[in-house]
Amino acid sequence: MAAAAAAAVALLGQAPAPRAAAQDTAPSPRNASYQLQASLDTSAHAITGTGTLTWRNMTSRPVAELRFHLYWNAWRDTNSTWMREQQFGRNRALARRPASDFGGIEVSRLAIAGRDLRPNASFITPDDGNADDRTVLAVPLEQPVGPGQTVQVELAWTARVPRTFARTGRIGDYYFIAQWFPKIGVLEEAGWNAHQFHASTEFFADFGVYDVSLDVPHGWIVGATGVERERIDTGGRTRYRFTQDDVHDFAWTTSPHFPERRARFEYPGLPPVEMRLLLQPEHADQADRQFEATRAALKYFGTWFGPYPFGQITIVDPVTIVNPAAQGEGTRGMEYPTLFTAGTRWSSPWGNSEPEAVTIHETGHQFFQGVVATNEFEHAWMDEGLTTYATARVMEEMYPHRFVTVGRYFGGLAAWSYLDVKWSRAIDGNRLNAFRAAASSDAQSTPSWRYWPGTGSLISYNKTALWLATLERWLGWDTVQRILRTHFERGAFRHPTPDEFFAIASEVSGRDLTSFFDAVHRSSATFDYAAGQVTTATRGEERVSTVIVRRLGDGIFPVKVRVTAGAATHVFDWDGRERWKAFEIVDRAPVSRVEVDPERVLLLDVNYTNNSWTAQPQAARAATRWGVRWLTWAQELLLTYAFLV
Repeated sequence: MAAAAAAAVALLGQAPAPRAAAQDTAPSPRNASYQLQASLDTSAHAITGTGTLTWRNMTSRPVAELRFHLYWNAWRDTNSTWMREQQFGRNRALARRPASDFGGIEVSRLAIAGRDLRPNASFITPDDGNADDRTVLAVPLEQPVGPGQTVQVELAWTARVPRTFARTGRIGDYYFIAQWFPKIGVLEEAGWNAHQFHASTEFFADFGVYDVSLDVPHGWIVGATGVERERIDTGGRTRYRFTQDDVHDFAWTTSPHFPERRARFEYPGLPPVEMRLLLQPEHADQADRQFEATRAALKYFGTWFGPYPFGQITIVDPVTIVNPAAQGEGTRGMEYPTLFTAGTRWSSPWGNSEPEAVTIHETGHQFFQGVVATNEFEHAWMDEGLTTYATARVMEEMYPHRFVTVGRYFGGLAAWSYLDVKWSRAIDGNRLNAFRAAASSDAQSTPSWRYWPGTGSLISYNKTALWLATLERWLGWDTVQRILRTHFERGAFRHPTPDEFFAIASEVSGRDLTSFFDAVHRSSATFDYAAGQVTTATRGEERVSTVIVRRLGDGIFPVKVRVTAGAATHVFDWDGRERWKAFEIVDRAPVSRVEVDPERVLLLDVNYTNNSWTAQPQAARAATRWGVRWLTWAQELLLTYAFLV
């Protein structure tokens, strides 16, 4: 069954045009398909669109209304839920942007069988009751749509393109357009899953066939989800047409300044992929690096978890924002089906980890977000966390000798690497340092849109990467790889749930991992194991040492305790449940060192500095190491200041 699913996924996207196959032979349900036409007015920063949504009720119950996302109304004014949450979190400067920066979307027609339902539609706020929020539109139906029935909805709308908010909008002549049309929510057995647009979440949508025509000024290059089918010039304008089967979204970009590069991915056992790269002119010399990183992700994700299912992928190198105060304006690092934005800088030396890390991460989203398509409103970790973990592993395999980018200058345009700070999978790839401060801020099982605004990403990205890496060190890479592959194969085009993932993990590992997921997912417990005191007594000619180890956090995990006495090493297994545990060492030599979790299996431990004890003080050595590090930062600051003045 799994092999057949993987084969079906591998073949998808190679047909020359959108397929009209029966629903039971398509990889996805194809229950939310769009045929859209849109025109971009670059002088007014406006989009005019029309189209048809073909939607099928896949539940066992009739539905009496449709619900649509109008995401761009988050930037209509400062009263939307998205804007309020941004001000509550870290980006208060967004509220001070001029009125010309804002945008929005207005639906002028929603019709079924020629009867316009828009006059009876109303904005609803199912999450927070904010009467000023206009990001979810409820549309009552004249006749319910029964189980298995299909309706066609005629759409017409206009939208003002904002100066970029949340990786969507315009910066000069560069446009990146996402979540830009009336997007139907997901109907589940329990009802509509159509949350308001929140500052800390991304998106969730059903699969369909997209056929989209885009009209832009002549000379403007367009990149978009899917395959370009037509390009027709008429009267100073160009109309592009893109199509793609079995995707859950459609995004596009346009600019008159894109250098365009093309390359091909090929690897034994995986289907070929045509790669298209749209660059900023100042980054043209980094094209090979972005292609190489994309190939790395397609290769490793493909062989580890399952093949990339589409025949093409578009990489967008976005405009670099040079003003650090321009919060929210960047478009780097965002994923959409068959298209993603990467990110780099004018100066990005070969020794550092970008653009490779961001390119691999966003390519990786094509698997867990593009194909598996879990609900990122509520379970963002199922995409972001799994992708973060896998990205770190690809980086370790592909680029083992990279260094951390620790210098950023001139508003972010340039960066340097310091050769004394080597990139680390645990710290940099799995983001251990950033996680520690937020370890107990939320239970990961909390719906993602309800996370504390300043720490939600740390729980979705960092914590998941760390508990997956912990499973890898505990159970072995082969087991974790089979867990993720099974999840990908069974979940492809299905929107699987967290409980399905946890069941697969226990099944594949042959262990009941319920208690582990209770700790790392269903609670906000922190892990902190520590070496305690060491006391020594004599018993005849023997020396008896009592070693105390402690559990300082709420989380429970089995750990090893390694005790060194003279030339001998004693290793104990501790289930980690008690608040403290005593181990007795009988040896003529005194205990010289105690280590809790010496192999660092538990990467979620928030304070690894207390995991060891040594009879010989190490304060001078530690002071030297930290002093050198701080001198490095001070030197960097002074050099930057000297250049500017």
